[in-house]
Amino acid sequence: MSTGFSIGPLTIKYYGVIIMVGIIAATVLSYFLAKKRGRDPEVILDSLTWIVVGGVIGARIWHILTPSASLVAQGITTQYYLTHPLAAIAIWRGGLGIPGAVAGGALTFLIYSKKKKISFWAWADIFAPGVALGQAIGRWGNFINQELYGRPSTLPWAITIDPENRLPEFQEYATYHPLFLYESIFNLLNMCLLIWIGRKYQDKLKDGDIFLMYLISYPIYRFFMEYLRLDNSYIGGINANQTMMLVVAVLSAGVITWRHLGKGKPTQMDENDDLDSENTDVEA
Repeated sequence: MSTGFSIGPLTIKYYGVIIMVGIIAATVLSYFLAKKRGRDPEVILDSLTWIVVGGVIGARIWHILTPSASLVAQGITTQYYLTHPLAAIAIWRGGLGIPGAVAGGALTFLIYSKKKKISFWAWADIFAPGVALGQAIGRWGNFINQELYGRPSTLPWAITIDPENRLPEFQEYATYHPLFLYESIFNLLNMCLLIWIGRKYQDKLKDGDIFLMYLISYPIYRFFMEYLRLDNSYIGGINANQTMMLVVAVLSAGVITWRHLGKGKPTQMDENDDLDSENTDVEA
């Protein structure tokens, strides 16, 4: 399967094109949702470059800290990256982790929101469905690269992996679970769910609830899908991705429960904060 095309001396990778399409789709959806919520959508365009850069840096750091078992077998460990800085920044060779991308993008926007004096949580709710949409599209890049596939399978929808892209211990198997497809479908459904909840329970939700729901739903999905993945990332014998997803889901569920059951109604300070954030967004 071809992974790209050339225009003169320039080689364009399909993976990069797909990622860009995902970013554009996420931006368009977030822009639309911002307008529906009465927020200034220019905030999205103004912060987009910073969020993308922060997301890429976070995704690469996560990859460096949690190299897959197959990379470790080749001697490409965290220590290797730390002692080979050029390899560490060579994102064009692959190696981006979604947990790091979300964390990096969120941290970047948090800094941006503090500088612009806008509500991080209100905007995180707007971005959340777009993030899910971007992931749904971006995962098709894994299909093009024949990577991150699941365990061997003979199901009707199983995908064929070329011998050169199979793990050494699975060379005799030709077809595998299409984890990219599972995640793409899940994220599309998750996007629809987040949008529906935001509309259905608009009067009951607090700023940040939609984002927290994303931090519950996606990690739960990833936790169980890790059982199907072949090339996991381990730290001290522990599945790094699976463990992190469990921690994030539990903490997010705890926070949203506390906000609605433990904390009760919004305090006067909460209400003033919301009012200030709305006024600031209009002026932005």
